[in-house]
Amino acid sequence: MSQASVQPAKISRVLPDSIAEEIGFEPGDAIVSINGTHPRDLIDYQFLCADEYLDLEVLDAAGKTHQLEIEKDYDSDLGLEFETALFDGLIQCNNRCPFCFIDQQPPGKRSSLYLKDDDYRLSFLYGSYLTLTNLTEREWQRIEQMRLSPLYVSVHATEPEVRTRLLKNPRAGQIMSQLQWFQERRLQIHAQVVVCPGINDGVHLERTLSDLASFHHEDIPAVASVAVVPVGLTRFRPPEDELIPVSQAKAAEVIAQVQAIQAKFQQEFGSNVVWLADEWFLIARQDLPPESHYEDYPQIGNGVGSIRLFIKQFQSIAQQMLPTSINPPRCFTWVVGNAVEQAFQPLVQQLDRVEGLTVNLAAIRSEYWGQEITVTGLLTGQDLLAGLAGKDLGEGILLPALMLKHDETKFLDDMTVEEVSQKLNLPIFPVSGVEQLIETCVQSSST
Repeated sequence: MSQASVQPAKISRVLPDSIAEEIGFEPGDAIVSINGTHPRDLIDYQFLCADEYLDLEVLDAAGKTHQLEIEKDYDSDLGLEFETALFDGLIQCNNRCPFCFIDQQPPGKRSSLYLKDDDYRLSFLYGSYLTLTNLTEREWQRIEQMRLSPLYVSVHATEPEVRTRLLKNPRAGQIMSQLQWFQERRLQIHAQVVVCPGINDGVHLERTLSDLASFHHEDIPAVASVAVVPVGLTRFRPPEDELIPVSQAKAAEVIAQVQAIQAKFQQEFGSNVVWLADEWFLIARQDLPPESHYEDYPQIGNGVGSIRLFIKQFQSIAQQMLPTSINPPRCFTWVVGNAVEQAFQPLVQQLDRVEGLTVNLAAIRSEYWGQEITVTGLLTGQDLLAGLAGKDLGEGILLPALMLKHDETKFLDDMTVEEVSQKLNLPIFPVSGVEQLIETCVQSSST
């Protein structure tokens, strides 16, 4: 990537009481260089700013250039946030995975929704998954030199022909030598396996998990953990994708297979190493494993143990925050995907034990995506309208914020919270986490 393609790092926020606020930085300003180097991304910025002496070239919002010299404690943060973590553009995916969610969206939406991220920097910074198929020698060197670890890697299969078939990319078959590369440099990955029935399940899944576990040895295991995830399909997917959805019977089969492997790994490593995403148990209509099963939740971002963790947090916070009664009485509808209906019933019962509080759980399936079993994060505005129309919804809707696009009030179908609220003629309360959920239920109340 040439220096010319690196854009100034545009500032979106200056943190209060920070070095940057004291100096006079404002949103809209942009950093061009730090000690003579143009930062490519947030990783470069953080690395360069760790110094005690900084010589900054800054472009203000009016387009005027300034030179600033800053002396600070080593590792002290300037207190700046940026519009994007990547100042030289996104490294896009060069695979054609048939199960890619980007390709399973309806056409005609904003172009940004069709960008396929396969960028190792976002993997390091935020835990997004990449395939390692598009890295140049320079990027491999940077991962090694800057110790960018752990990364999160979509493996799917370790057999070259199976992975190449899944990713539709001849470079996909190099995964085992790439894992060896991480091991030799004492760098780590967290792996993901999306199971596509008839392609990488059965003996192929057994082989993949065995191969990945072979990199779990050493004091710093190259493969720190593995998540096994069911393929998610929508009605917008290409008709020739050769994929079939995960049935209840297939989910039960995979659960039994992986649990037998986990037992073997427990004996060998003292850890499960491999974890099943919560969705397997929801599809199979089986109880989730106990909380102790998830160890330190190494794959929480992949939906492994997220329901158990939410239930644990709910019970702990509810014990502290829930009053015995509220006045005046209040009634809400809590919207979730139908996948968690059974798991969340005890939480609703706990809320309803508060005298004067009624919370009805609306467990909705997604007609928009055409999914029989739907996780909460995929519900759209259209799904809410279809699932809630004509029902007594009380005085407001409790809406998990994970249904909304990042930092926006839009659902995945581009409907806004305001539009849905107007059509239902009812206020909607987006809630992030347990505390906000309970606060919304009991605010303006007395015990």
